[in-house]
Amino acid sequence: MSDSSTTEFDEVREQAIEALERDDLRSVYVGILDASEENEFFFGNETEDPHALQRTAATQLGMLCRVLADQSDLTVEQVANLAAERANELGVQR
Repeated sequence: MSDSSTTEFDEVREQAIEALERDDLRSVYVGILDASEENEFFFGNETEDPHALQRTAATQLGMLCRVLADQSDLTVEQVANLAAERANELGVQR
């Protein structure tokens, strides 16, 4: 993207949109928090095997915790603890 007004957020969003078009995906998680702080998520996997789902969930959560810790003043453990607290507060619908 050569437009100088393009933000890093815009670039990441475009990369994610392109990545979702791949044919070799085994697991997908997209979490959306809009300006009004409404939560929306999409989570899908090719398998229904409980052990495979546990590994996939751990990998997805690990990636997210690592990225968030790297971009903030928190450790991975602090991010994970905050996420666990927030998860208990969320009224998530499927």
